[in-house]
Amino acid sequence: MGAVDYGVEEAAMQAYLKAGEARAYALGNRGPIRFTDDGRLHPDILEAYWRCGFYIFEGVLKADELADIEADIQNILERLPAEKDSPVDRHGRPALSSDCKSPNLYWSKPLGDPAGGTDFANGRHPVKMFEPTATVDAPKDVVYLMLGTLQFSDAALRVYGHPGLLSVAAAVNGNDFVPFNEAFFIKQPGLGASVAWHQDGVTHWGKPDWDEGTHGFNFMAQLYGCTAANGVWVVPGSHKLGRADIKAMAAAAGSDRLPDAVPIICAPGDVAMTNRQAVHGSFANTSTDWRVTVNMGFHRRRSVLGVVSGGSLHGRKGVYDEARIQERSRMIGYGIDARRQRFPQETPFVYQPHAQSGEHYAWSEAVRPLIRDYNLMDLSI
Repeated sequence: MGAVDYGVEEAAMQAYLKAGEARAYALGNRGPIRFTDDGRLHPDILEAYWRCGFYIFEGVLKADELADIEADIQNILERLPAEKDSPVDRHGRPALSSDCKSPNLYWSKPLGDPAGGTDFANGRHPVKMFEPTATVDAPKDVVYLMLGTLQFSDAALRVYGHPGLLSVAAAVNGNDFVPFNEAFFIKQPGLGASVAWHQDGVTHWGKPDWDEGTHGFNFMAQLYGCTAANGVWVVPGSHKLGRADIKAMAAAAGSDRLPDAVPIICAPGDVAMTNRQAVHGSFANTSTDWRVTVNMGFHRRRSVLGVVSGGSLHGRKGVYDEARIQERSRMIGYGIDARRQRFPQETPFVYQPHAQSGEHYAWSEAVRPLIRDYNLMDLSI
């Protein structure tokens, strides 16, 4: 394919990317995962995260683990449907997820914005993003989002059990933290779709006990790194302000380039932690760089327990009672054991709800069929 850009918006877009990158590096919210001598997450990390609404942990995933993830991603790309709604891949085999009950693959036209201004995901993307023009040889549709990824990638399952990341989750959401969901975001060069500005939370906004951490956070592990051109952008501090009027923000800006937003800039193996209440989004990837993000979300237990879900992008309808939380949390146990087998030199994370209940989870090939469609039990709030 030939080169693509933002057309009449290209000069303004390049200036915006450069200025946003400078603002991002000035925030002071990046560095390795660090703990104090008594095992607590370093207070400087917590201060920066709660101030900004996101933090970049540098150098979390090493070369061998990145190679594992890349191999799985390449396999997944080969197994995607030959085209949207096709039951077979381009080799004529049953396509990935074709035997699943949950709709795991989400498609867009190249460089499109499939969610902005629609009722997708409870209508939380109110503003349409600018859609650059793709090359004439671009495919009709591309996959930009995949859900339920732990059933498709053992490497992703092992990232899910990462002791450092799970320790961060416990520090931020409490030792009894619970899962949200997992995903891959795939931004192919010259093809990758935008994700319109939004906040992830749907419930709880008007509740008297709402605070800056009510809707949890997402980890975003980067296979190839991410740049201002292909990465997620965040409005720092917006996680503290309640429900944002994103339409008004875009109208004041005069475009989809929100002036206070900054890009998440990562090297390969870095993991960003982003508050789900922060206003965030990403632009169509007209760059020459891939972005593959291994996404994993976690909640406070008290934010989830007893919630009645109407069903949406994540999970089936139902009450988030103890039984459903226990069922969904087994994936943490499988992730920890899968990682223990691949990286025996590490000290595995101890998930307190399993330790207290005596539950034990051992990952093996025999378990694989048992986690099919596990994401129907996602805990979305």
